[in-house]
Amino acid sequence: MSLVWDGIITNGVVSEGSASERHRLADAAKAYDWTRVLALLRERPELVNTTRPGGSSLFAPLHQAAHGNAPPGILDELIRLGAWRMLPNARGERPVDVAERCGHGRAAAILRPVLLRRVPAGVLAMIQTHFHAVIRGRADDLVRKSGLRLPELGPLLEVPADQKIWFAVPGMYGGFAYCLRTDGIDAVLVAESWCRVVGGSGQRHEITSMGSRLVEEGFV
Repeated sequence: MSLVWDGIITNGVVSEGSASERHRLADAAKAYDWTRVLALLRERPELVNTTRPGGSSLFAPLHQAAHGNAPPGILDELIRLGAWRMLPNARGERPVDVAERCGHGRAAAILRPVLLRRVPAGVLAMIQTHFHAVIRGRADDLVRKSGLRLPELGPLLEVPADQKIWFAVPGMYGGFAYCLRTDGIDAVLVAESWCRVVGGSGQRHEITSMGSRLVEEGFV
């Protein structure tokens, strides 16, 4: 399964049809209609970590499942479809935090993140800050125009080292592919970015808690 950070959180960025799909998914999740949620996600699994366009809570389906104390089988299936247990909402809550706040202990036990990588929280936060600066350095106007939510790096701790996450930037005809190359206090994030209609636009950055470094350019 390809992994995608979907930064669409405002109206008017995607097509009317795509926006309608996102609203239908958000409506079903908010209504705790798990049969409908799973049917929609089996058709469009890439939407599993999306939120309602124009919404303020940034609740993805797994947050709603945590809030609604969904049955264990539903939680397991959402996770199997790619829902991230480390994805924060607008308040910084992961699904497990929502479940605990609502007193849903059984759901919280299932939603507790299973981490495959280990990076201190403060280190990861600094890497994320520098990564966002790299993104804005390349595509700030496009990010602002679309009101994109830039990638949160917590979900990287849930995935194997060889898996990249793709962040598309509307209007860039490309985007950013990123992964954690190493763990620990000296963790390194590798980010590759390009515009596919501009030859030689590729750039590769290595990002640590101390800053970012351009290590290669001119590819793609």
